[in-house]
Amino acid sequence: MPLYDIQPLKIYNSLSGKKEVFEPLNEGHVGMYVCGPTVYSNVHLGNCRTFMSFDMIFRYLRHLGYKVRYVRNITDAGHLVDDADDGEDKIAKRARLEQLEPMEVVQRYTVDFHNILEKFNFLPPSIEPTATGHIIEQMEIIKDILQKGYGYEVNGSVYFDVVKFNETFQYGKLSGRKLEDMIANTRELTAQDEKKSPQDFALWKKAEPQHIMRWPSPWGDGFPGWHLECTAMSTKYLGETFDIHGGGMDLKFPHHECEIAQAEASFGHSPVRYWMHANMLTMNGKKMAKSTGNNILPGEIFTGENNILSKPFSPSVVRFFMMQAHYTSILDLSNDALLASEKGFHRLMEALDTLEVLETGRKSDFDLEPWKRQCYEAMNDDFNTPVLIANLFEAVKRINLIKEGKESISQSDKLELTQTLNAFVFEVLGLEQQKEGNGASNKLSGVVELLIALRDEARANKDFPTSDKIRDQLAILGIQLKDGKEGTTFSVS
Repeated sequence: MPLYDIQPLKIYNSLSGKKEVFEPLNEGHVGMYVCGPTVYSNVHLGNCRTFMSFDMIFRYLRHLGYKVRYVRNITDAGHLVDDADDGEDKIAKRARLEQLEPMEVVQRYTVDFHNILEKFNFLPPSIEPTATGHIIEQMEIIKDILQKGYGYEVNGSVYFDVVKFNETFQYGKLSGRKLEDMIANTRELTAQDEKKSPQDFALWKKAEPQHIMRWPSPWGDGFPGWHLECTAMSTKYLGETFDIHGGGMDLKFPHHECEIAQAEASFGHSPVRYWMHANMLTMNGKKMAKSTGNNILPGEIFTGENNILSKPFSPSVVRFFMMQAHYTSILDLSNDALLASEKGFHRLMEALDTLEVLETGRKSDFDLEPWKRQCYEAMNDDFNTPVLIANLFEAVKRINLIKEGKESISQSDKLELTQTLNAFVFEVLGLEQQKEGNGASNKLSGVVELLIALRDEARANKDFPTSDKIRDQLAILGIQLKDGKEGTTFSVS
């Protein structure tokens, strides 16, 4: 019997605004679509948090025994600057600035995206389609929407008629907005505007002569609107109705709202049963933004090459940090938070090592069944990883008591505890044990810490030639020292 038969799962559905018992469209199978990155720059740490949340959800669904088709797209065309219907394509703009072909930009940042996710130990999605690979499918949906009277063509561009759509369906139901309020709070259209209403959005945009990324269509050379690709790709691979659609909270309006409208206009019914949204990542209490300097890339965390953190942190420590907050909660990144997570991560890993060599007795003082039930109850309550982790540390506490001889565990219970911990720590949360030889090993770390102490002593004695020699010789060996308020840390290149 699969676990999902005895572990009823509840998911918070953004569409209904409440937790609902998860009942997939087809028993034992789950179709899940998650909006992927627009590949015009290095992947943002906040985006990594969103993708990590759905990687965890993907992992847990598989752990429960579901066969999951997980589709996560790559946006490589159509996403205009400021998420607008006018202006320059984000990828084309980067191509112009870097004097590259747009597909060179796409390739560079898609590779970066995959490299970072691999370091974070993500499972690959079942299918990873691209917008440019599905232009024909997008055109077919536009034709269908036009034929059904929910779109209109103007000067080679095609727009979705939100007012007409709202006569039959409800635009704004995901974000809780009413069309009449949106219209009342929007400026009036000027004579130059092509849209019938400010709320209308582009399905296809005419390409101006300077626009690099363009395709021939029944309406002339152009490119698809940003919202259209997800409707085309999700329904192609998961069907006109599928189980889960996920993404960041910032995509709820207008992107996901427009996806619902396009699908309902084309197919006549809602496309998604459970809408899920992950919340944002802040840093030091403020929104992360490159323009303000309150920003850090994942790779800069791993190497320590930044002016924000006191030391490098491994991908698993960062992942553990992110799993300590519920996916729907705002999470604040700081040096202190990562240091605390690193301490907790190592405590967890040390307990797993200890468990392997624990001596067993005839009886167990640790009642496994209630503990195990609480672990599943946490995850079945809308993937509550912080409560799961609290339960894992209850097991850590008991392992240490057994090690100290204050409690006992039987051989069978030790085996079950090991299997359960491995399942939740590695299979579900996706954490990894620190690997010897990957970065600084324990022995290398000890030697470098000794040299740092000798350098600190030399500096205290104002013996700067010796201090500088230690730093420079380590640099030649690829070991970079970084002096900060918390002391000297190092990274290995």
